[in-house]
Amino acid sequence: MNGVKTALLLGLMSGLLILGGRVVAGQRGMTIALFIAVGMNFFSYFFSEKIALTSSGAIRVSETENPQIFWRLSPIVKMLCDRMGLPMPRLWVIDQDEPNAFATGRNPSHASVAVTRGLLQSMNDAEIEGVLAHELGHVKNRDILTSSVAATIASAITWAAQMAFFFGGSRDDDDDRGNPIAAIAMMLLAPIAAGLIQMAISRTREFSADAASAQYTGDPGKLISALRKLEAGSRQIPMDVSPSMSHMYIIKPFSGASMSRLFSTHPSTEERIARLESLRRK
Repeated sequence: MNGVKTALLLGLMSGLLILGGRVVAGQRGMTIALFIAVGMNFFSYFFSEKIALTSSGAIRVSETENPQIFWRLSPIVKMLCDRMGLPMPRLWVIDQDEPNAFATGRNPSHASVAVTRGLLQSMNDAEIEGVLAHELGHVKNRDILTSSVAATIASAITWAAQMAFFFGGSRDDDDDRGNPIAAIAMMLLAPIAAGLIQMAISRTREFSADAASAQYTGDPGKLISALRKLEAGSRQIPMDVSPSMSHMYIIKPFSGASMSRLFSTHPSTEERIARLESLRRK
């Protein structure tokens, strides 16, 4: 099912890019955008993990790089991977005060899990286990590719929309001239459309990863406690994150106004906790 979602995501977002090419430069622009979309799909599949880690400012964690963090995280991750039947992912730390985390990669054999310094400082080992199990749930469910590709192409669509605004309608050839009104519409609507696609895909996968955390830690309370701290942190400590990457994190990494939460890529924390509470009662 996640393979179908990925294909649908690529198709819809590629269509937006091609439409942007048509707005900017007519038929020729559409043809060029088609080739760009094909190249971007290839690039997104193989390099979206690296783009996500670079964009977040993630720093590698290993026995030689940030060893103190490695020896705190690796035993927990190794235990969970053994339970889930997963290979050990690469570990990363993000120098941000807000507690948060995300997983990325194209499959379980090429996966990375990143946590913020704020998460390490504010949570005990049981809560960290709940968060890591959630992220490894994304890896096991094979939806990390979907989220990584979404982040890459959403950024490209935003860029294409800006190009449509600045260059739409500027060609001298009447047959290939873009429509300036359409260019303005492209600038306004394309990023919204990309965000809605991300939102539709992301909400259901968060519930699935939460359920995986409850199953493989054996205690939904670990993630429940972590989610409460994550929610409080997101409201109190702003996090510098590209909007195209916000759906990848375990919780929406913004402390902005309530209006932004209407278009959140995440279900409400209260609903997630309620579902976990129901699992604990079973």
